[in-house]
Amino acid sequence: MGRKPFRLRRPRGAAEMLSAAVVALAVLFLAVRLTTAAVGALKEAWPFALALALSAGTFGAWRIARAVYGRRRDAERLAVLRVTLAEFDAMDDRQFECALRDLLARDGWPARRVGGGGDQAADVIGDHRQRGRIVVQAKHTRVGGKVGSSVMYAVKGTAGPVHRADHAVVVTNGTFTRDAMAWGDRHGIHWVDRERLRRWAGGGTALHELLGLSARIRRGRFRRAA
Repeated sequence: MGRKPFRLRRPRGAAEMLSAAVVALAVLFLAVRLTTAAVGALKEAWPFALALALSAGTFGAWRIARAVYGRRRDAERLAVLRVTLAEFDAMDDRQFECALRDLLARDGWPARRVGGGGDQAADVIGDHRQRGRIVVQAKHTRVGGKVGSSVMYAVKGTAGPVHRADHAVVVTNGTFTRDAMAWGDRHGIHWVDRERLRRWAGGGTALHELLGLSARIRRGRFRRAA
């Protein structure tokens, strides 16, 4: 047999009525005490709660302002310099190197062109406050031209020992052989082919964002590997 549900019954007699009244008064007294304590605690804690709310609001406003500033900075950067693939194709080697230098400067890498005889696999060198030094080897080719693995070998051999680079990249207006890309990926030599060049120079994506370049924490890795 199942148990009968528990039900409260009305007090019977004066004694039960008195007991019920006492219990009700005790519950009411306890509720009043709890309410009074809660109000007192709220009065004491309101400066902390206000400070917490203000901090949360300030952080939210900072995040919004940062996003707005980032979009504005990207728009300004793109407006300063924008180069199309057709313009790259029409350049000579020196003009190509100068254009890459200017693009680095656009992205916050004050750079200089060093290409020429005896450049030791570095045509442009840029220095960034947070991300360190980047060495760029420029390979201007005819449309459809491919850059092979030998270029990657040369850059790997001089980026650290000679140029003290944190990052090394080979840039072309053409393409890379499959072996060259695979070797570069394995040995930390970044590459920018025609499609990446379009995104960098024409689309406005910063080079460090395009390639995922880290901060200076990896400085000297080329020298250690040499």
